[in-house]
Amino acid sequence: MPFTGRTNIAVISSFHTMQSDLPSFISSLMPSIQTVLIDLADRSYPIEIGAALLGSADIYVGLPAAAAALIVTNTTVAPLYADALRAALAPKYAQVHLVALPDGEEHKNWQTLNLIFDALLQHGCDRKTVLFALGGGVIGDMTGFAAASYMRGVPFVQVPTTLLAQVDSSVGGKTAINHPLGKNMIGAFYQPQLVVCDLATLDTLPARELSAGLAEVIKYGPIADMDFMGWLEDHMDDLLARDRAALAHAVRRSCEIKAWVVGQDEREAGLRAILNFGHTFGHAIEAGMGYGAWLHGEGVGAGMVMAAELSRRLGLVDEAFVARLKVLVQRAGLPLRGAVLDAADNAGRYLELMRVDKKAEAGEIRFVLIDGPGRACVRAAPDALVREVIDACCAG
Repeated sequence: MPFTGRTNIAVISSFHTMQSDLPSFISSLMPSIQTVLIDLADRSYPIEIGAALLGSADIYVGLPAAAAALIVTNTTVAPLYADALRAALAPKYAQVHLVALPDGEEHKNWQTLNLIFDALLQHGCDRKTVLFALGGGVIGDMTGFAAASYMRGVPFVQVPTTLLAQVDSSVGGKTAINHPLGKNMIGAFYQPQLVVCDLATLDTLPARELSAGLAEVIKYGPIADMDFMGWLEDHMDDLLARDRAALAHAVRRSCEIKAWVVGQDEREAGLRAILNFGHTFGHAIEAGMGYGAWLHGEGVGAGMVMAAELSRRLGLVDEAFVARLKVLVQRAGLPLRGAVLDAADNAGRYLELMRVDKKAEAGEIRFVLIDGPGRACVRAAPDALVREVIDACCAG
């Protein structure tokens, strides 16, 4: 059943009436906070959304007691926000360690992951040590994977500093590193204790990264909530101008939809796969071009156009829907056309890479398609038709 939206918001956002009074306590101290719950029984946790949150000690109440914390960040984010987070954590932990990893998708690998383990072991961190992922999706994914693996599992907190991470990668417990043959193919499902979305961090986000994050916002409309897609059409200029109220709504609504999906299908046995709209094509672009050449959201932007066109050619949506999506993707500053991965056989290279996809079954590629506006499905498509779409939708 698709996420129809309005009747579900109250249920998703009503963490104040469920299991714990922690969010109501926090909100009483910081009334501008909006809270969305990831409802997973004993693994439930809040997503706190607001401005100037990461440097406030009050936001971290209720976390597991520990002697030490480790902030995992990168060399770009550390000079901007590491000191503020460290100061906020100092009253809670006797020792607050920090490791700054090299920045970029090309570093999302075993070698960089081991730098986190090196820091944990060098500081004598035990199984109660809490990891804090301060950065974008790469940092969040690697920190979560390290937390899932170190001493077979230690607690961690997501403090995402990019729009993409705030609306998608920090939420839901997917953790991973890349392999040269496929993106996010080595990882684990492991939920954080808390997600802190500090909207003020988006003020320092480069314009290209902001656009990349908007891809993950846009996807929620076609797969689940066409009213939200209409809102994005009305407010895209505000989002690009970093209007704080518009960003708050976009982050909250994206998290509400993702919370609804993850709450029903934590480990992507079925429904959760719809969150990968545009990702099968997009991941192929990232891997084929070399990680870091295209930002993840840029691949998803072009990938959504390709997936929508495939949906049209399968008779699931009409040309007007595809055109509407293309306009929104273009307004967000995202590419409309996919990359050329192989001048001799571009479609063949895409197909080769897309077969190394977590949704593939027995070598058959399964795509997230739009089964009518606001609804998504996962299904296969004939290779010949996919080739036609790739040829039509790629640059060159």
